[in-house]
Amino acid sequence: MDLNTIETVLRPRSRAELPAWSDGDACLGGGTWLFSEPQVGMRRLVDLAAFGWTPHVIDADGLTLAATCTIAQLDRLEFPPAWNAAPLVGQCCRALLGSFKIWNVATVGGNICLALPAGPMIALATALEATCTIWSSDGAERHVAVHDFVLAPQRNALQPGEILRSLSIPAAALARRTAFRRVSLSPNGRSGALLVGTRGADNAFALTVTASVKRPVRLAFDDLPGPAELARALDDAIPDALYHDDVHGRPDWRRHMTRHFAEEIRGALDAAPSPGAAS
Repeated sequence: MDLNTIETVLRPRSRAELPAWSDGDACLGGGTWLFSEPQVGMRRLVDLAAFGWTPHVIDADGLTLAATCTIAQLDRLEFPPAWNAAPLVGQCCRALLGSFKIWNVATVGGNICLALPAGPMIALATALEATCTIWSSDGAERHVAVHDFVLAPQRNALQPGEILRSLSIPAAALARRTAFRRVSLSPNGRSGALLVGTRGADNAFALTVTASVKRPVRLAFDDLPGPAELARALDDAIPDALYHDDVHGRPDWRRHMTRHFAEEIRGALDAAPSPGAAS
């Protein structure tokens, strides 16, 4: 869609070239959402692609993703054998239903900043304990866990003039076993519930709930909980008002699928591990 209110497009190549922020400004990542509907209040776009950030870095500390890393670039990555969570990356990429054209443009950072409940990069980053590096408008930077970055549908923790620079996923999280469950009301529909479970070598268990809720919820346990304990923890962490309600699913259905998938994930990660596989 043509954005007929845009007067200026800036392409800064360094942080020093970033403009002073003003009303009507917006950061442009892949633009798959930005150009999908009218943006009446926008006057100026700041094109982040001009920075030329390295899309991804794998090292001993884990995985660092530039905010401008595309879904296609992430899906093509080859991970160290010790990273048991590697299959989860592909599962979450495929939860973003779109053509190869979308995959080659849509960015990890854009999916997270948009903060839609069904954003699969939110699920991936929350489940693997990713941390956001944020450039502040005063030249400093701050770090926020993705779990705390997404606040509500289409609302995140960025302040005016701040930019999501990158995501850091620790190697310890990538070494955990994972289990993934997703459902939608139609074969090619937006996720109505997307849950991820992780379990480490120390038997610690975590469950991440997204899509069925307005913001990501992550439950952590020192050991694998029993069915009743997990069900109680879900009820305590997710009041009825937190379940999302839109054309992609009613809250009561989302609540039912969340509870159902949580128990399936608990059972999957209670089983003996299969080398190199994710559920």
